[in-house]
Amino acid sequence: MSVKKCVPYAARRRFLATMIGAATLFPRAVPAAAEQSASGRVTDLAGEATAARETGERMLGVGSAIRVRDVVRTGDASAIAMLFGDETSIRLGERSELMIDEYLSGIRGTFDLSQGALIFDRPETAVRTPTTIMTVFGRLGVRGTRFFAGPNRDVFGVFVERGQLEVAAGGDSAMLGAGDGIDIVGTAFDGGVRQWPQDRIAEAFASVETP
Repeated sequence: MSVKKCVPYAARRRFLATMIGAATLFPRAVPAAAEQSASGRVTDLAGEATAARETGERMLGVGSAIRVRDVVRTGDASAIAMLFGDETSIRLGERSELMIDEYLSGIRGTFDLSQGALIFDRPETAVRTPTTIMTVFGRLGVRGTRFFAGPNRDVFGVFVERGQLEVAAGGDSAMLGAGDGIDIVGTAFDGGVRQWPQDRIAEAFASVETP
């Protein structure tokens, strides 16, 4: 599959980690009702996880509400699974950090992954809320799919098990389909789209599914 040029967005990426760390000090304007109501909930937890926002930090457990502007963090040997309104599941591996930037079921969702790895899973039959996941390495445009994104074999790897995913990094973009993976080093693609071997696929998913 081809890799094409896209509009650069590197400046935003350079500041992503800092902005997530400062989220509790400078929260973005979000409608009060949307911010206070739960956009998702915890469905599985191994180890420890917290959610931080401007009002402080709270421990999470199975059934805990996840709200817009929450920064969800996992500890060592920990993993958390969260379910959002349109059957979207996001699972984080150990030492991961994800901000729920905005989420309106059926309208749009934006998440910021500043650390660690995740598995995104949305059934093909579910409502496809337009979703973007920003990382310090690149941008992931979700199109109803199941994929892995995170550190793997000394790079930031992205692998699509089902569906399609647009990946953008360093001014380039690529469309991944089922079985496709791509590596990012710094903020640039390291090679093009390629089929990942089964041992690497199993290793990537296990790093998130097993704390």
